[in-house]
Amino acid sequence: MSSPAEIRKTAEQKMAKSVDALRAELQKIRTGRAHPGLLDQVHVEYYGSMVPISQVANVSLLDARTISVQPWEKGMGAKVEKAIRESDLGLNPSAQGDLLRVPMPPLTEERRRELTKVARHAGEEAKVAVRNLRRDANEHAKRLLKDKAIGEDDERRLLDEMQRLTDRMVVEIDRLVAAKEGEIMAV
Repeated sequence: MSSPAEIRKTAEQKMAKSVDALRAELQKIRTGRAHPGLLDQVHVEYYGSMVPISQVANVSLLDARTISVQPWEKGMGAKVEKAIRESDLGLNPSAQGDLLRVPMPPLTEERRRELTKVARHAGEEAKVAVRNLRRDANEHAKRLLKDKAIGEDDERRLLDEMQRLTDRMVVEIDRLVAAKEGEIMAV
C-alpha cells in the first residue's frame, strides 16, 4: 500500500523524465547552427559493433556552421565519413587528411516549417505522457480512498497537487518547444 507522498514523488519523477526525454528529442532536431550533439545519433561500425561517432572520434565545432570530426585511429575516417553521409541528417562531410569537416547547409523556409512541426509533435507526445502519468496517479489516489487508506480531504489534496504538477510540466514543455521553434526559425 503506497502513501500519497509516494504517489506524488513517483509521479513527479516520471513526469521529470518525460520532460528530459523531450529535451533530448529536441536536441536532435537540426537547426541552422552546428552543435556537436547533432552527430550523437549517428553510429559507425567499429570492430564489428555499431557505436556512436563520439566513441571513435573527437567531435567539436570549427565555427558556427561547421563541425569537425577527428577520428582517433587511422583508417576510421572513411567509415565515419560514410556513416555521416548515409545518416538521415542530410550532411555532406569533406575529408582533409584525417580531419572531417561537416558543414551545415542553410535550412530552406519549407524545411524550417517541417522541423517546427516535428518539434511541436514531440511536445504533444510529452504532454500526453505527462497527462497519462497524472491519470495513473489520480486512479491510484481514488483506489486508496476506496480502500479507506486515506480520507476524502487527502484524496482531494493529492488530486489538486497532481493537477498543479501537471500544469507546471506542461508549461515547461511549451517553453522548451517554443525555444526550439525560435532556434529553428532564426535565420
